[in-house]
Amino acid sequence: MSDGLDDIEQLAGALLRKVGAAERRKLLRGVAREIRARQAARIAAQREPDGEAFAPRKPRRADTVGAFTVKFLYPKGAAEPRKVFMKSWVRQGPLLTGFDVEAGGIRSFFWDRVDQWLPVEADEQTKSGGVFRRQGKLRARAMFTRLRNGKSLRAASTADEAWIGWIGSAARVARVHQDGAMDKPSVKAKPVRYARRVLLGLTTAERGLLVDRVLEHLAG
Repeated sequence: MSDGLDDIEQLAGALLRKVGAAERRKLLRGVAREIRARQAARIAAQREPDGEAFAPRKPRRADTVGAFTVKFLYPKGAAEPRKVFMKSWVRQGPLLTGFDVEAGGIRSFFWDRVDQWLPVEADEQTKSGGVFRRQGKLRARAMFTRLRNGKSLRAASTADEAWIGWIGSAARVARVHQDGAMDKPSVKAKPVRYARRVLLGLTTAERGLLVDRVLEHLAG
């Protein structure tokens, strides 16, 4: 069943094919960038193309908080692993996050990549190293902040087509959410089913915008 835009889109496509290759490439490149920006804004607003809100994150177990100092060698398998001295830390799933004294700031390490846990001397327990204050609303923040930035979400075009999407590892992560597929939260974890969240998809307004841009270009 036609939604009212099909005939207009077909007409715009027929007109576009009469334009020279270089001109088509330029037009499609501009359109792709504009749609990419709109898709990124919609993802930031946590909305599907139809306007529905993204499925919320699943509740997770409370983080394990450590009030004591830890010292360990990292990473496992390295020829010369670094000695990490950490104060005021928290375990967030597979990550150990806290104040890294040597680095002078907050750092995260994979728990299963710790090479060796080292004993902590009494005087090291009170050694000054800053305080790690975890932001309690971290899980409530918007999802997919990395997937929607300009480095991850790409837009490109040729004389015959325009595309918006991801490449490499970002594409794999996006596909899991786009399709609601199975994946491992971490290397040693069991696969779980992720909620389907449509990251890419043209809205009715964006379909209309595509036609408008073609007609505006031809009229100009």
